[in-house]
Amino acid sequence: MADVVNSKAPKPTLFIDGQWRHSSWGKSRPTINPFDANVITTVDEASPQDALAAIKSARAFHDSSSWPRQSFASRAPLLTRIADLLQRDRKVLAEIEVQDTGKTLAEAETDVDDVTAVFRFYAEEGPKMDREKVVKGDGIPKSVRSRIVKEAVGVCVLIAPWNYPLLQICWKLGPALVAGNSVIVKPSEVTPLSTVHLHKLMIEAGIPPKAIQLLTAGGQSVGPTLTESPDVDLVSFTGGLSTGKSIIKSCADSIKRCCVELGGKNPNIVFADTPLDLAIDVILTAVFLHAGQVCSSGTRLIIEDKGTFADEVVRGVVERAQRISLGNGMDPQSESGPLVSLAHLNKVKAFVELGKSEGAKLLCGGSQPDAVRRPDLAKGYFFLPTVFDHCHREMRIVHEETFGPILTVERFPAGDEERAIYLGNDTKYGLAGGVQTSDVERGARVAKRLRHGTVWTNTFGSYTPRAEWGGFGMSGNGRELGSAGLDEYVESKHLYTETAPAPAGWFKGQSKL
Repeated sequence: MADVVNSKAPKPTLFIDGQWRHSSWGKSRPTINPFDANVITTVDEASPQDALAAIKSARAFHDSSSWPRQSFASRAPLLTRIADLLQRDRKVLAEIEVQDTGKTLAEAETDVDDVTAVFRFYAEEGPKMDREKVVKGDGIPKSVRSRIVKEAVGVCVLIAPWNYPLLQICWKLGPALVAGNSVIVKPSEVTPLSTVHLHKLMIEAGIPPKAIQLLTAGGQSVGPTLTESPDVDLVSFTGGLSTGKSIIKSCADSIKRCCVELGGKNPNIVFADTPLDLAIDVILTAVFLHAGQVCSSGTRLIIEDKGTFADEVVRGVVERAQRISLGNGMDPQSESGPLVSLAHLNKVKAFVELGKSEGAKLLCGGSQPDAVRRPDLAKGYFFLPTVFDHCHREMRIVHEETFGPILTVERFPAGDEERAIYLGNDTKYGLAGGVQTSDVERGARVAKRLRHGTVWTNTFGSYTPRAEWGGFGMSGNGRELGSAGLDEYVESKHLYTETAPAPAGWFKGQSKL
């Protein structure tokens, strides 16, 4: 809360009960461009009272309006309209995302295209929920009409992280809206600006204003109010493990539905039959995209120690990592931007010192860029791509989520596939993993045995809105994307109708008292 100031934002960024408004306690917080640490703008810091007002409005709208009782098919065109508007404002949204997160423009443009695909997918998938499932079979009288129907869960709180603010909130909004829920959106306080713009697009698309509340605020300001309220039916959260645990606990008292995606410590297993150039390229992409600030980042290189293969791959990764072009995300020559904040920069620095103290061998990086050689980066939160060799499973840097441009290298004996699988599963998380090999059968065999929600073979990081996303273990519960991502936002209801009613005759009405 240190960044919160007692002043209004230039323009209201709270959307409550169908209106843009300022915070009720008159507080705001700055949003910082991580490239140069300059203030982009300030946004309202919602109060607990603002959160209560949003809940009250969402609850009343869901309970009294026709929105949740319309067909899924009737809401689907609104998602298509949102998708069209996202493409219309693609350049604007991408530039906002670059300023807010520090990522490159190419990455930000890809994010806009990806979320466009998400809305189009759920516009296609949503109407399938209108199909009633007729239940027939032994034990069901012919006079009975037994059906399973789907309807909205109710009031849904959607909490997004700072690394992919637009992408992650849209993974939630697409299915939530086509299902007819009323939503309360809380973007990360670090990167809220693209979500504010998206909110305007949803209103322009025709989403009922009272169906979409927006609270810009830190979790301390509004989190407990949102997650503990008995008037909230579902909380969907993407973020850190400790916060996720707290949210799960706060949802327990009212037995509300809770879906969380809590990151990972993701293995990338590379066998010695992988072509050298492919191995190096996949490793670099897996760990250094968006400066390593990716929940599914392949931060653990688990490589087969056969002949000179492992040494050649590691040497190639180090050479290429040192040539990654850091800079302003708006510069097309930049291949990677800064970390998102000063606080996160300090966290990554601490992990590097931890790795050194544990005996890992630092091969490259491990610090901020030299201010003399790169004065243009001196004000930003940049950190050099970092590689640690000679790592082992007892090290904290191997097991804890660093969420930065840090690669750890573990080696397994030549031909020891079992050891590779063991190391790949040796984590409390289970979000994603990769297998790189020219042996098709081995690739399929190892991928099947890895306990991770997504496993890539001979690539790393791709996804499609048509396939489920989520993790095992402490990476969370529930799923986003795919048909399962829509299932999270609907309730199943059994309608049992007797078409030829007659007295049951269980009780004869004869008193024996």
